[in-house]
Amino acid sequence: MTGGIRFDGVTVRYGGHTVLDSLDLTVEPGEVMALLGPSGSGKTTALRAVAGFVRPAAGRVLIGDRDVTALPPYQRGIGMVVQQYALFPHMRVEDNVAFGLKARRDPKVPKAEIPGRVAEALEMTGMSAYARRYPRELSGGQQQRVAIARALAIRPNVLLLDEPLSALDAQLRSGMLAELARLHRELPEVSLLYVTHDQVEALTLADRIAVMDQARLQDCGTPQELYRRPRTEFTASFVGNANLLPVVVGADRAGVRLDDVPLDVPVGDTALPGAGATLCVRPHLVGLGPGPNALTGRVAEVQWRGATHRLYVEVGPARHRVKADVRELRETPALGDEVTLHFAPEDAVLLAAGVNDG
Repeated sequence: MTGGIRFDGVTVRYGGHTVLDSLDLTVEPGEVMALLGPSGSGKTTALRAVAGFVRPAAGRVLIGDRDVTALPPYQRGIGMVVQQYALFPHMRVEDNVAFGLKARRDPKVPKAEIPGRVAEALEMTGMSAYARRYPRELSGGQQQRVAIARALAIRPNVLLLDEPLSALDAQLRSGMLAELARLHRELPEVSLLYVTHDQVEALTLADRIAVMDQARLQDCGTPQELYRRPRTEFTASFVGNANLLPVVVGADRAGVRLDDVPLDVPVGDTALPGAGATLCVRPHLVGLGPGPNALTGRVAEVQWRGATHRLYVEVGPARHRVKADVRELRETPALGDEVTLHFAPEDAVLLAAGVNDG
């Protein structure tokens, strides 16, 4: 069976409550798709529908060209890593990793190959030294790594990962992201559906990101598209960090106004003059000092972040709080100091403007 996943109008309900609403989404063969969203957004339900753990109330799930909606999990030929580890407590680590290989019927793994595949998966996840231990003798992070090794050992065409790195510390998480990326380069035919609420994981690993909220798909695109040119306020705020400022489209669509300050930003042909809109500017694109689109305000907070300082500056009569990530300053402004911020027109994105249907 070839890889790739297709959600065709998939709806899931629990007790009359819709937890996934008419999801249409395609994961191409060999693609890494991240489902990103807050708790309760529907992302894990979507993954469980692919795995066969929940039955859609409507719609179809396809793996490759095969409709698997009515198939039990063991007939779907997928690998899966869940948050709860799901290791067999009576089996040693090496036996847990080998379990999927021994249980597979199609394609059946030759018995002689199993030890090598187990050793490879344990080496990949940094667990070789723990092969003879039982799960109870491992930390939570180590158990998660064993679960990842078990899923990788079978080399499935479709790999489902539900918050697979949530139990790992920052250093191990970074290393495992690199290992997952390396695995995908070595096995480019494998499709990964990766559920996470961590935007860094999604931006680092995914070819595309599907942004979920309130049981629905809100946006989908490459990490660069969603970060640089988000289409909605939710995407802008959830994928990366953003300044979201209420503005009004100028006459003849000549820029916008923040309170009484005119700003030169791309407006587009569909925005209505005088319509309300939201201006999105990423904090690292806001500079300190004079420049285009200057905004003057008073410093409300200063945070040192190692290589950068984050300034929170209140601007305009409404005291809009603007975040600016600037290179580490030798002398930081004091709270209450007046400063000027600026940003380039091409670094701003206008969201949710009134649309001219004519």
